[in-house]
Amino acid sequence: MPSSHTALVCSLCTSIGIRSGINSDIFVLSGCFMLVVVRDALGVRRSSGIQAKQLNEIGSALTRHELIKVKPIKEVQGHKPIEVIIGCLLGLCMGVAFSVL
Repeated sequence: MPSSHTALVCSLCTSIGIRSGINSDIFVLSGCFMLVVVRDALGVRRSSGIQAKQLNEIGSALTRHELIKVKPIKEVQGHKPIEVIIGCLLGLCMGVAFSVL
């Protein structure tokens, strides 16, 4: 259920923040990387999946009416916001656990 990519980058960012400090350059870089991955999980993948679904519906309608034959494209669903939030929380907990232990 949770976004594994989000959990991984949140864990990485948390570990770097604990080990190197939140004022380090590497923490800022990992924070930017985390934001890019979270944005991709939330917006880009989800919107492209919705668009692919609509295109497949249009293509199947055209094929049913025998206008043209359309091959369906792959539908990537992306993540719901709750899945990304749970992934962030899981990654935060894992990053703290592995840094402290």
